[in-house]
Amino acid sequence: MRLLILTKRSLLSIGFCLMIGILAAVVTVSSTVRAVQTAASPKENPIYRVESDKKQVAISFDAAWGNEQTAELLDILDEHEVKATFFLVGSWVDNYPESVREIAGRGHDVENHSNTHPHMPELSVADMTEEIRSCNEKIAELTGDTPTLFRPPYGDYNNEVVSSVKSCNMYCVQWDVDSLDWKDPTPEQMTKTVLGKVKDGSIVLMHNGAKNTPAALPSIIKGIQDMGLEIVLIKDLIPEGEYYTDVQGELHLTEN
Repeated sequence: MRLLILTKRSLLSIGFCLMIGILAAVVTVSSTVRAVQTAASPKENPIYRVESDKKQVAISFDAAWGNEQTAELLDILDEHEVKATFFLVGSWVDNYPESVREIAGRGHDVENHSNTHPHMPELSVADMTEEIRSCNEKIAELTGDTPTLFRPPYGDYNNEVVSSVKSCNMYCVQWDVDSLDWKDPTPEQMTKTVLGKVKDGSIVLMHNGAKNTPAALPSIIKGIQDMGLEIVLIKDLIPEGEYYTDVQGELHLTEN
């Protein structure tokens, strides 16, 4: 009788172990499938640079907080007959509506840098879309033009961010030349950084509130032009047609 009881216990133990093993196997397979699906999902890349043989580059300014230098930057751009692309945060638009009108009125391009400058990947897709939509509406109300370009705050993005931008019929734009003006380098250091990296199709990142940007801007403009490169708006740098971005973020037109 004692042997029979031991056998039942053994059977129960064996059955329990089998059940645990099956569950573990199911979890492992499910995890593997998810991993394969994730790995198979194509990476969505923003535009960092444009494949171009037109000897053109674009200068861009991000505006999220202060406004002390905007007028000076606009005067420098006018003096050199150069147009730039300004990415504005919705809250900045709220605070400085006259500056928004002035930027657009002088022929520069006013584009979208989100409504509240959040880390976009931390938001739901619905909230990402709302950030883009709200800023678009504010800019359109002041300038009469709806933005077609979006730059993620902090340069922070994932597939959902890029897809959300595309769903709004906009381009997601980064940069391939960082002036590093936000680190407060000297004007000479900033100029050297930009001119050492800029090339055909480049997008240069600067800020409207960085300490030495106004002092560096004239030499950066002259240096770029001395390289035989024309400074244009980002929207004019991007060609029309179906496109894809490679792993380096360079835009290429899709072959027909």
